[in-house]
Amino acid sequence: MSSTQLPPDIPTRGPAKPGPYVISGVLLAIAVIFPLLVPTYARSTPQLGGLPFFYWYQMLWVPIDAALIGVCYALMSREDRRRRQILRCPDPGRTDDGGAEDGVTDDGVTEGGEAR
Repeated sequence: MSSTQLPPDIPTRGPAKPGPYVISGVLLAIAVIFPLLVPTYARSTPQLGGLPFFYWYQMLWVPIDAALIGVCYALMSREDRRRRQILRCPDPGRTDDGGAEDGVTDDGVTEGGEAR
């Protein structure tokens, strides 16, 4: 085992909250399901700039899907940071930096990971 790997019994994240995962799942389902409902937009009117509805509706979903996936990414990134922070600072009374001065934690390790 290399020095950068942790033993499998040491958790790397705290407990998860279901909210961000449910919201992301719903947003991703919307991004996938709505463009697949072809009968809802299989028509030629109304036209936009000479393009039939069938084509511009599909192209409209490209930026909508990008925005939905971006929101999901932001939610998951924030939840992952929260779960990792729980293990760094398990005591709710401590501050984000653990109350350490000059970036050195209680065990003598700097914020960059070097031992002091």
